[in-house]
Amino acid sequence: MTAFTTAIMQPYFIPYAGYFRLFAASDLFVIYDCVQFPRRGWVHRNLLPDTLGVARWLTLPLEKAPQTALISDLRFPPDAGERLADRLRPFPLTPRCPGSIAPLLAALADVRGTPLDYIERLLELAVDYCGLRWETIRSSSLNLPLDIHGQDRILEIARRVGATRYVNAPSGRALYDPAAFEQAGIELRFLTDYPGPKASILSRMLRDERNELSADIKGSTILT
Repeated sequence: MTAFTTAIMQPYFIPYAGYFRLFAASDLFVIYDCVQFPRRGWVHRNLLPDTLGVARWLTLPLEKAPQTALISDLRFPPDAGERLADRLRPFPLTPRCPGSIAPLLAALADVRGTPLDYIERLLELAVDYCGLRWETIRSSSLNLPLDIHGQDRILEIARRVGATRYVNAPSGRALYDPAAFEQAGIELRFLTDYPGPKASILSRMLRDERNELSADIKGSTILT
């Protein structure tokens, strides 16, 4: 019997190529938006090289929110488009193949909807560019009980989507108890360490050949 594999991960803003291995390794990618917004994480910011080649933060403009705000609660301020345009100016965004990533570059400058809507659009365009499958659901749509957290929350999501296997990034090994997953009838697997560069996938899309980037992601998607 073929396993139905799910990956569950916070939505990251133009993350590194290794993140996209979770799409390659899963049948359903759950956008984990029903958890607290990590203010020093990768949900709303990423590092890109500026015109001098120095890595600088590109940070999305967000409305002020309480410390307990969930990712799904985030909102843009009214002037988010103008502010983001200013923040994009230090970064050279000229691709080797001008037409190939034009949709993503247009979406990068198009601040519509919520930050989650915006980030999800960018993820979908990057997934499509790399020739991966886009099958997603937001965890907030599952109406999970508020009193379950951590591993129990992941297990409940996996149950609700009918997963028989859960795949996570290598860094998740310390977070989960294999016995708990076995008891729940869900196989727990992890990706191997990603051998490629940790630069934002946008940097890779600007300079690398499309087939090369796609092969890098698919070829390093190995489960243990």
